Amino acid sequence: MRVLGIDPGVATIGFGVVDFQRGAHRLVRYGVITTPAGLPLSRRLLQISEDMGELLRQFKPDEAAVEELFFTKNITTGISVAHGRGVILLELERAGVPVYEYTPMQVKQAAAGYGGADKRQVMLMTQRLLKMREIPRPDDAADALALALCHGRSATSLLNTERVFDPKRYDTR
Repeated sequence: MRVLGIDPGVATIGFGVVDFQRGAHRLVRYGVITTPAGLPLSRRLLQISEDMGELLRQFKPDEAAVEELFFTKNITTGISVAHGRGVILLELERAGVPVYEYTPMQVKQAAAGYGGADKRQVMLMTQRLLKMREIPRPDDAADALALALCHGRSATSLLNTERVFDPKRYDTR
């Protein structure tokens, strides 16, 4: 199963692609989609849409893990992130990719074993779990990888009884 993790935003959208097969996982690619600050919001959203479409065509994920929107201080930033997240969800739906959403606490629990882990702990565990030479950067990409790990580990868990395995849906790439 190929999982695309997405850390939504408008200026910077993190992505991470991880393959999961029989309890093992392998890093495929990670990075960020960026939009220039000077562009009108509508143009930035169009660019996110186009870049997400390209990402989906290139990596052909089986499922996507997207961070739930969570903000406490700056509602203006939260609204703009919500716009970007909406475009991301639309493109995933358009491509027929099932979307699973996780809270920051769920991601921290899956990656670091503790829902109150700090960002550095999550990044270090993501590095270790994916056998990376360096800590993934930037932070948005590291968060996206942690999301992919969170989903892949829960989706392939023997305790997950809500899923019905369809062998035609997954190939062994």
